[in-house]
Amino acid sequence: MSELLVNSQHGHLSASQRVPAMARPFVSERAMKTLDLVEKFVEEECIPADDVYTRQIGETTAERFASHPQIIEDLKVKARKLGLWNMFLPKNHFKEGAGFSNLEYGLMAEYLGKSRVASEATNCAAPDTGNMEVIAKYGSDDQKKRWLQPLLEGKIRSAFLMTEPQVASSDATNIEMTIKRDGDSYVLNGSKWWSSGIGDPRCEIYIVLGKTAPNDPNKYAQQSVILVPHNTPGITVHRMLSVFGYDDAPHGHGHVTFQNVRVPASNMVLGEGKGFEIIQGRLGPGRIHHAMRSIGQAEKALEWMLARLNDDRKQPFGEMLHKHGIMLERVARSRIEIDAARLAVLNAAITIDESNAKGALKEIAEVKVLVPAMNLTVIDRAIQAYGGGGVSQDTPLANMYAQGRTMRIVDGPDEVHLLQLGKNENKRGKAHLERIDAQIAKGKALCREYGIEPKDRLHLDRKSGEVSKL
Repeated sequence: MSELLVNSQHGHLSASQRVPAMARPFVSERAMKTLDLVEKFVEEECIPADDVYTRQIGETTAERFASHPQIIEDLKVKARKLGLWNMFLPKNHFKEGAGFSNLEYGLMAEYLGKSRVASEATNCAAPDTGNMEVIAKYGSDDQKKRWLQPLLEGKIRSAFLMTEPQVASSDATNIEMTIKRDGDSYVLNGSKWWSSGIGDPRCEIYIVLGKTAPNDPNKYAQQSVILVPHNTPGITVHRMLSVFGYDDAPHGHGHVTFQNVRVPASNMVLGEGKGFEIIQGRLGPGRIHHAMRSIGQAEKALEWMLARLNDDRKQPFGEMLHKHGIMLERVARSRIEIDAARLAVLNAAITIDESNAKGALKEIAEVKVLVPAMNLTVIDRAIQAYGGGGVSQDTPLANMYAQGRTMRIVDGPDEVHLLQLGKNENKRGKAHLERIDAQIAKGKALCREYGIEPKDRLHLDRKSGEVSKL
């Protein structure tokens, strides 16, 4: 057995053996075998390649956002030979994928989340995954031929442009980019930022959300989604945005403006006014993907923490770290929190498989809030175990924390999901009040039926004496 796969005191316990019991009935034998291949590919090929990828990117800003590390293409060849390609497209909604369910891919995504290069190496990297789902589900035959096919083959990359710097984009109805019909074309004007993937030199297509009917009384019918080729005249990528100092090159997150950008009317996706329908269909599964990758990150952080606790080269106060009770408590809490979060995500994935993203809104929102917070907590504990090393480049933990923190913002910030969850839960409030009042009334009636005065059993009615006379 490869030393790169050792993960327990007994050697290697395979990924398929660790699938939670609640999920096993929903996982095919083929998916179990593929899951083990994903684990082996990530642990033996991708994680060791992460450092090579980082070094191949370059030094200057110009170099970093014009590079394409060869290690990625070499890993893609290996992944395709293993059949690890496009696993993310769920079989009950798409014919273009590898034939797995959301649940089955969710289990695989956990392992992809442990490596910087693994998702791209298997053609399962954001934002391409969500963009491919959009075109596969809503695109015309011509759009699929021109853009979906090369994306599925991993020949090009894409970006999703929704967020804008001048408005509160957590409320998508605030989006201001204009998309105006002009003959057989649409003309786009406006500004976008946090356009993930736009820095990659292989990014050839932008999926853009804007307004075609800003005065429509139905604020959810104002938006549309259109496909914009990257080399269309009038587009300026001004700068890339850092995340806690990390630039995420060559992928990156761009600040871009559109000035009279003209694209064919045939580039409209699904039709005018369908923007909200499309982005909801896109973001739901994407949130599950993010959540499972985040669980993989948390597992990796716990692995690094355990490694530090058992490193006999560093013994504070004369004892190894695992001899200090506070550290073992942090390990135990991390194990509980990761396992609980995983079950919540798998439940959401099963719910999507049995209905669709719209039918799993509650479950998706729950994990979108729960998992990033859990991930940050576990990573923070691992950082604390390493001390100065934990916040430096000597471990991957600082970078993981920066990535993990963004998950509380992307695809809808915590506050949006919590507000909607709270509103929906509160809709049940009146029913609960009526039921509880009815149960109390019935309890009192039962007391009288059995000859019992329905008083509090601790009732005293003790008085201090006669009421004084004035």
